[in-house]
Amino acid sequence: MKLGRLNHVGIATPSIAGSVATYRDLLGATKIHEAFDLPAQGVRVCFVDTPNSQIELLEPLGENSPILKFLEKNPAGGQHHVCFEVPDIHKAKAEMEAKGAKVLGEPRIGAHGTPVIFVHPKDMGGVLVELMETPTNAH
Repeated sequence: MKLGRLNHVGIATPSIAGSVATYRDLLGATKIHEAFDLPAQGVRVCFVDTPNSQIELLEPLGENSPILKFLEKNPAGGQHHVCFEVPDIHKAKAEMEAKGAKVLGEPRIGAHGTPVIFVHPKDMGGVLVELMETPTNAH
């Protein structure tokens, strides 16, 4: 496995609209994508482009959203995960597990339309890490 570029930082929020206003008005973000629902993940997603990466705003979608538990502990929201690109998600999963890291579930399609996995924070210094297969149209 070869660790690729930082693709995005995931930010849990109780309100995508409120967070968009913050990134636009306080930080001067100019490229903000339309929010969309990702029912399979239980989230509503909105990407904010930065010069070298993206911010992924995550709002709960439905009562089984994993973001709900995060927001119960952090009502104002906050950093949820970081996402790095990898060339092959299945090889990355096998290698992570071979090295003793706990991968949370099987590869599934993420918000960028490519396969993703999550590595448990206990194995990553307290940070939830998403690994995403590099999109074919990337960069």
